[in-house]
Amino acid sequence: MSFSNTYDTTNPGSAVSNREDLTDVLTILAPEETPILSSASKKKASATDTEWTVDVLSAPSTAGIVEGTDVTAFTDQFAGRARMGNFTQKFRRDYKVSELQEAVDSVGPAKIAQAEAKAIRELKRDVEKTLCSANVKQQAAAAAPYKMNGLAAYIDSAPGSLVGVPTGFETPATSIYTQAEDTATAFNETKFNDLITSVFEVNGSVNNLSLVANTGLRRTVSDFARLQPSGETSIRDVNYDGGSAQIKLSVELYQSDHGIVSIINGNPVCMPDFGTATNKGSGFLVNPEYYGVHELIPMGTSRLPNLGGGERGIVDCALTLGVYHPQAHGLIQGQAAPAA
Repeated sequence: MSFSNTYDTTNPGSAVSNREDLTDVLTILAPEETPILSSASKKKASATDTEWTVDVLSAPSTAGIVEGTDVTAFTDQFAGRARMGNFTQKFRRDYKVSELQEAVDSVGPAKIAQAEAKAIRELKRDVEKTLCSANVKQQAAAAAPYKMNGLAAYIDSAPGSLVGVPTGFETPATSIYTQAEDTATAFNETKFNDLITSVFEVNGSVNNLSLVANTGLRRTVSDFARLQPSGETSIRDVNYDGGSAQIKLSVELYQSDHGIVSIINGNPVCMPDFGTATNKGSGFLVNPEYYGVHELIPMGTSRLPNLGGGERGIVDCALTLGVYHPQAHGLIQGQAAPAA
C-alpha cells in the first residue's frame, strides 16, 4: 500500500486546506555491528603489499648431553621462518545532495551531513564483509583493483597458492568444521570442544579466543545448555538472577577444558555463507592477538567541489587484513539447524 498526500487532487473540495502529517522520523533497519573489524588491532601500512613473517618452534627433545661434549654444529634458529602477505584493498562510498534538497524542509533530515553519515555506515559494512569473506587476494591490473585475502581464505587446511600461506603453517583440518548446513549431522558441543582442543594443541592457550557466530550457530551454542533435547518438553540448564528476576538462556562465555571462549554475535549480512545463501551456521574461532587491520589510508570523508548539481563527497579507506598465524584460529563453515 502506498500513501498519497493528504490533499486529494482528484476531489479537492475543502481538503485543499488540509495539512500533511509527516512525522520527522526516518527509520533504517540493518545490522551494523562489525565485530571482526572492531576487535582487530590497527596498524599503519606503508605499501600496497603488506607482509609479515611466521616461525615455529622445533619439537621438544628428551635427548641428553654427554658431559664434556663440545658444540661442533650450531642450529640456525631462523631457518624455519617464512613470509606471508596481503594486498591493500580500496573501499569507497559516495554521496550527493542537490541544492534544492539541501534547501527544503525534509524528513530525516535529508541533508549532506546525513548522506555522509549513511555512507560511512555502509562503508564499514563493506569492510566487515570483506574481512570475513573467503576472497583470495588479487594484484591490481589495468581494469582490476587490488583485492585482499579474507579471513575465511586464511583459515583453511589447503588454502591454495594464491592465498600465500607457506607450507607447514596452514590451519589444521581438525580446527575446521566443514559439515554442510543442510545435512543431518548437526554441529554440537562435542564438535565445538574438538575445535577448541585443536586450537589449544597449537597455541597452548585459548583464553583469548572468541567465537564470532552467525545467527544459526549462535542459537546452537546457546542450546548447549539444553540437557534433554526433546522438542517442547526439552530441559534446560538456566541461569536465574533472583535480584532482577531474569532467566538467562544465552551463552556469552563458554568454559572449556582448556580455557574460556567468548561468544560474540557476527553481523548476519557480513558473515560468509560458503556458497549457500541459507547458511546461517558459519563462525570464526579467532584470537584477536593473531590478526590485525593495516591501514594505508585511514577511513575518512572528503567533500568534493560543487559543480552545480549540489554538494557531494566520498568516504573511503585503503586497508588489508593481516593473519599473523593461520594456526591460531578455527572455522565453522556451516551446521544443521538447532533443535526446536
